[in-house]
Amino acid sequence: MTQDLDDGNPRGLHFLADLANAVRTDPAPGAAELQALLEHHGGPPFRLTEADARELRTAAARLVHVLTLDDVDEAAEAVNALLDAYPPRPRLVRLPGRPWSLHTQAPPSAGLTHWLLSTCALALGLWLGDRGRCAWGRCAAPDCERFFIDTGRRTPQRYCTPRCATRVRVAAHRAQRTAD
Repeated sequence: MTQDLDDGNPRGLHFLADLANAVRTDPAPGAAELQALLEHHGGPPFRLTEADARELRTAAARLVHVLTLDDVDEAAEAVNALLDAYPPRPRLVRLPGRPWSLHTQAPPSAGLTHWLLSTCALALGLWLGDRGRCAWGRCAAPDCERFFIDTGRRTPQRYCTPRCATRVRVAAHRAQRTAD
């Protein structure tokens, strides 16, 4: 995962939400599925093994815990615990055709889990600090538990997509018409 942290860009956080949703949907996605997810988000140039996939699934469970929190103090404590356990090494990096941006690197001896958790913890911490609230969540639509990153600036987001929001509004409208 290339974690862009410049200008509050949530690119890496969208990877985190997609990873959480993938693990929630299929508790044991294989290396090929996780590799495709990494590549979709501009991930690092390495091939995942099944052992790497197990490691990512375990790390994802820790990240899912943070995404389920909506109390800002609890979220800050959870992010700080990840930052303590997996300290990030932020560096300015210029990817081909892009401006300089802040990325994290795992220490040379650290594995995939350290890299993922340090990167995501730093991104979540910056996002929480920038927004002043837990700007993430789980969809409020019935039968949808997808995680999302709230990129809006005003009213906190409640649904993962406009489709879920519309589905809930239409159901409420129909229920109101039936009640009248």
